[in-house]
Amino acid sequence: MNDADKHLRAVDSSATVAGRPVEGGPVEGGPVEGRPVEGDPPEVEAGSSESENSQTTERRGRRGIYLLPNLITTGALFAGFYAIVAGMNGHFVAASLAMFVAMALDTADGRVARWTKTESQFGAEYDSLSDMVAFGVAPALVAFSWGLSSLGQFGWVVTFVYMACAALRLARFNTKGESASFTGLASPSAAAVVACSILVWAETNSGTPSLAASLVMAAITFAAGLLMVSPFRYFSPKLFDFKSRVPFLTLVLIVFAFAIALADPPRVLLAMSIVYALSGPIQALWKRYRHSRAKAAAADRVD
Repeated sequence: MNDADKHLRAVDSSATVAGRPVEGGPVEGGPVEGRPVEGDPPEVEAGSSESENSQTTERRGRRGIYLLPNLITTGALFAGFYAIVAGMNGHFVAASLAMFVAMALDTADGRVARWTKTESQFGAEYDSLSDMVAFGVAPALVAFSWGLSSLGQFGWVVTFVYMACAALRLARFNTKGESASFTGLASPSAAAVVACSILVWAETNSGTPSLAASLVMAAITFAAGLLMVSPFRYFSPKLFDFKSRVPFLTLVLIVFAFAIALADPPRVLLAMSIVYALSGPIQALWKRYRHSRAKAAAADRVD
């Protein structure tokens, strides 16, 4: 046996001492407890190669967002911001109109996303943040700048309640999702009530609002905020099917509705907003009344 063979045997016999592996010696069975040994190449899924994995990673890194619906959402966000700035500078008519522009854009971005099949989770979250600014913060600050600031601490408490209720309403909508009907007054509808009230006053009066007008606006703002977090059910405009055929009389009624609205837009919009806001409680009371009547009738039949 030459010196080289003796040296190899010495290395093999010294690889383990008392059954324990020695540093630098081979480990019997390969990896310990299914864990890969340091330095082994990473596992690759069956049927795939390193080039395919790198291409998938590159595609994920280049993933972007859809431009058109998010651009419309940005317009709604800007309209809400403009309403805040205009209200702080005393331009309440412009602030109210900016909130209506935000409502129109908020309706458009969702429909455009569905029509163009560009819906995404990013767009939904971005739309929710835009709604918070345009229909939560903007109406509250515009109402506060308009006259609620004269009520002192009571005024800013009312505006904070409205803003907090708008945030809770949007959070509930994002977690539950609604299509057939709304649970609670939708934030754009609540903003419409506040904006129309300010718009009607601004077009008929000038100067600083009186104490009575400020109290009325505080009651409207507070009620709109509570209706947003109420359990009342509201009709959803998403139920309208614009692709289906309708009777000719429907188009005639729509023309008459536009004519009435154009006669005095602020008051007509205010009336429509108030009617829609009260439709939830009225519907709930009507259902409770019918339920009590049916229960009484059933009791009479049993007797």
